[in-house]
Amino acid sequence: MNPALPLEHFVPDAEARVWSDGRLYVYGSYDRSGDTFYCSRDYRVFSTSDLVDWRDEGQSFSTYRTSWGSPWDSATLFAPDCHYHDGAYRLYFCTSGNGEGVAVADSPAGPFVDPVPVEGAHDDAIDPAVLVDDDGVYYYWGQFDARGARLLPGRPAIDASTKVDSLINERDHGFHEGACVRKRNGIYYLVYADISRGRPTCLGYATSNRPLGPYTKRGIVIDNTGCDPESWNNHGSIAEFEGRWYVFYHRSSQASRYNRRLCIEPISFNADGTIDEVEMTTGGAQGTIDAYRTIDASRACVLEGSVHAMPVDPAIEGRAAEVLSTIEHGDAAVYRYLDFAGGATSFTARAGSATYGGRIEIRRDASDGPLVGMCEVAPTGGWTAFSDFSCRVSGLDGTCAVWLRFTAPTGHSRQGRLFDLRSVTFRPA
Repeated sequence: MNPALPLEHFVPDAEARVWSDGRLYVYGSYDRSGDTFYCSRDYRVFSTSDLVDWRDEGQSFSTYRTSWGSPWDSATLFAPDCHYHDGAYRLYFCTSGNGEGVAVADSPAGPFVDPVPVEGAHDDAIDPAVLVDDDGVYYYWGQFDARGARLLPGRPAIDASTKVDSLINERDHGFHEGACVRKRNGIYYLVYADISRGRPTCLGYATSNRPLGPYTKRGIVIDNTGCDPESWNNHGSIAEFEGRWYVFYHRSSQASRYNRRLCIEPISFNADGTIDEVEMTTGGAQGTIDAYRTIDASRACVLEGSVHAMPVDPAIEGRAAEVLSTIEHGDAAVYRYLDFAGGATSFTARAGSATYGGRIEIRRDASDGPLVGMCEVAPTGGWTAFSDFSCRVSGLDGTCAVWLRFTAPTGHSRQGRLFDLRSVTFRPA
C-alpha cells in the first residue's frame, strides 16, 4: 500500500535494485518531518522480499561530523545510486557542496565507507546514476542537461573521451534532474524528473539503443500532481522484481515539498518498448485493496484543496500515524482501487472536530460520479477527539475508486476548517 514504508520514514529519490539474495533494496535521500529543506546528512537503506513488508537496514552512510573536508564534511546528501561491480557494492552519492563521490561496502545495506571523489563529474554535480553494461560501467549525472560517460576500468573516474554533455535537456525533453538508466531487451531507458507539464512532478523517459544515446523522448511514466497541496518534484526509478516491472517514485506529504515518501506502482511495456503512463493509487504494488479493512485516511492517493496528511501525536496512537487535516468545504480525497466483493452497505468515518463538523459525500469512480452515500460528522470537542460517524451506502460493488468530497453542514459558514479524518471503513452486505 502507498506510501510503501512505515510512516516515520521519508525516502524520496528512490533507486530500486535487486541483488543476488533475491531481495529488493531501495537507496534514496532521507527527508525529516518538519524540515524546511530537502534531504539530510544521512542515507538509510530499506529492503523487502515482497514489496509489502519492509526491513529498515539502518543508516548506510552519513556526512555528519566527518573529517573528510570540503565539499563533503557535514554536507547534505542528495539522491544516490548503488551498484555491484569490481567485487563490491558501490554507493554513488552527491552533496549540497556540489561534490560527487563513491563509497564501498561488502553488503548491499552498507555501511558504506572509504569515500572518494568521482573524478571528472564536476559539471552540475547532482543525482548520480550508474549502469553496469557489457562493456563497462556508465555514469550519469546533471541538472537541466543530463550528462553521461563511461568510467575508466577499475577507477571512479570519467573517461573524458566518452563524455556526452547533453544526452537530453530541459528545453527539448523536459529534463529537470534525477537521471536513472535501465536496460531492457536491448533498449536503454533514461527515466528522469520531467518539468514539461509546468513543474517537475512527472517521471518522463527517453530511449536509445546505446547507453550514451542519442535518446528520444517517449513519454511520461507517472505524474504525482495532486498528491499534496505543496507537491513540487518527483524523482525515482524503474525496476523488475519477480517478473514484473514497477516504478518507484515519491509523493510530497504534510503540506510540505520537503517531506516526501516512497510510493510504488506496477507498470507495463508495450510491444514497441513504450511504457503506458500509470496513475497514482492507494494500493500501489499490492494492487486493489480489500474495501472492508479499515483504511487510514492519509492513504489517499489524490487530494484536492487544502486537505493534507499530518502526523498524529504518538501518545494518542502509540505508533507513527497520520490524519487528513485542515479539511475545508469543497476539498476531496481519492482512494484507488477498492475491492467491494459482495457489495457494501455501510460507511464509517473516524473523525474529530473542534468546530462545527461537516459532511462527507461518498462518490464512485469520479469527482462527479454517482453519489452512493452521505455521512454527517458532528462536533467532537477537539481535532483529536476522534469519534465514529456512519451512514448507509449503495451501489458500491466490484472494484472502483472512491472519492470523498467534504462539505460544510447546512447553515454554517463555508470558510475554515471542518474536521480531521483519521480512518474510513466500509462494511459488506
